[in-house]
Amino acid sequence: MRLRGKVSIITGGAQGIGLATARKFAAEGAIVAIADVKPGPVEAAVQGMRRASATAEGFVVDVTRRDQVDAMVEQLKSRFGRIDVLVNNAGITLDARLQKMTDAQFDAVIAVNLKGTYNCAQAVVDTMVEQGEGVILNASSVVGIYGNYGQSNYAAGKFGVIGFAKTWARELGPKGIRCNAVCPGFIATPILKTIPDKVMAQMTERVPMKRRGRPEEVADVYAYLASDEASYINGAVIEVAGGLTV
Repeated sequence: MRLRGKVSIITGGAQGIGLATARKFAAEGAIVAIADVKPGPVEAAVQGMRRASATAEGFVVDVTRRDQVDAMVEQLKSRFGRIDVLVNNAGITLDARLQKMTDAQFDAVIAVNLKGTYNCAQAVVDTMVEQGEGVILNASSVVGIYGNYGQSNYAAGKFGVIGFAKTWARELGPKGIRCNAVCPGFIATPILKTIPDKVMAQMTERVPMKRRGRPEEVADVYAYLASDEASYINGAVIEVAGGLTV
């Protein structure tokens, strides 16, 4: 078990890539804290993992609310004494072309995807520095490297979390903390449900592997990066996209 005993926070952990990551971490022996905004899915995810004999805690947290993030971190620290891994997975999309995008759409996506990542990292960093070790993993996207039509807000946020990872790698590397970014491509998660089938088929055809990725395939990368096997990987940006950008 590569993550045995590692106290790990996974934001957006009640569905999609976040839930797959929580399950993978639990299978690798981690103590998993699932943070998400909806109580029902959080409870279902936690109970499912506990039935599989995992140590899991659930927190109803809006990552844009620093007070809620801080309260979660304090509860975990009080119970387990440390925070080893943070997976900044929480994210939303509200797509529109630049000419049509509203301030509300822009602000909401930046608040969750960018400021939420900042909030969570800042909430755990002092603990990790005190420990002399820790891992912060930011969920970016291939859109955060290459941009995408109709996603000015999403692309800006996902470009931004790559910048966070590279900056934090420089700042925190000397203190024993590794920071990396993962960039999924077209992954079969609920976030794609708003895309028409015809468009989805066209998008999938662009992938050399001719299929969408599975959430578990991204989760495997997070688990590797969180483990000691990746002990010299810092400031990296790793695509999990089936060769989409080749």
